[in-house]
Amino acid sequence: MLHLAQTEMAKQFFVGGNWKSNGTLASIDELVKGLNEGDIAEGVEAVVAPTFLLLDHVKKALKPRFQVSAQNCSLTGFGAFTGEIAAAALVDFGLQWVILGHSERRSLYGESSSLVGEKVKTAQQSGLSVIACIGEKLEERKADETIKVCTEQLEAIAKNVVDWNKVVIAYEPVWAIGTGLTATPEQAQEVHAVIRAWLADKVGADVSKNIRIIYGGEASSRFEIDFFRFC
Repeated sequence: MLHLAQTEMAKQFFVGGNWKSNGTLASIDELVKGLNEGDIAEGVEAVVAPTFLLLDHVKKALKPRFQVSAQNCSLTGFGAFTGEIAAAALVDFGLQWVILGHSERRSLYGESSSLVGEKVKTAQQSGLSVIACIGEKLEERKADETIKVCTEQLEAIAKNVVDWNKVVIAYEPVWAIGTGLTATPEQAQEVHAVIRAWLADKVGADVSKNIRIIYGGEASSRFEIDFFRFC
C-alpha cells in the first residue's frame, strides 16, 4: 500500500508502507532487498512498518535512508501490562515512528477515537513521531457522514498532539482498503481540504499549511497522477 504526500513549505515527500501482519523472514528479506536496490529521490522521507517480530530484522537490514515504524503502541508505559508494547520501549529500541488510529485497530480491536488521541499524546511524550489515521466506513460515506466522522476523529487526535512537527495525518477511507474499491482524486482531495480547513480554524494557520496529509488505500494509475500532483 502506497502513502505519499508533500509539504507546501519544505517540499519534502513522505512515503510510507504498512506491512500489517504479513511477512516471513524469507519474504521480508526479498522485500528489503528490493527496497535497498531501488532509487529514492533526494529529500524523500521513506518509512516502513513491519510486524513487531520483524522490527529488529528490518531495521538492521534496510539502508539508512529508510526509517522503521511500529504499527501500534500501548497507552500504558513500562510495567505489569502483559502483551503490551510501551511507546518508551519503542524509543529505547531506536524507532522514530508509530502508526496510531488505523481503521483495523478501531474496527477489529475496539479502539475509540478518545483512546487513539490518548495514545498520540503518550507516544509523542515518549519521543515518537506519529502517523495518525482517520477515515470513514462505506456506510458512513453513503450516509454523507464522511466529513463528520473524519473531523470527530481528527479532533480527538488534535487535542492530544504535543508537537505538530512530528505528526503526519493519514486519511484512509476504510472502504478503499483491501476491498477493491478505489477513491477518486476528487474524493481524497475533498477530505484533505476539509482537514486543512479544520486545522486552520481549530489549531492554527501554520499547522494547517505545513502538516503532511497522506492518502492510504487502493489507488489507480490515474489516482497517483492526478492526486499526488496536487497533494
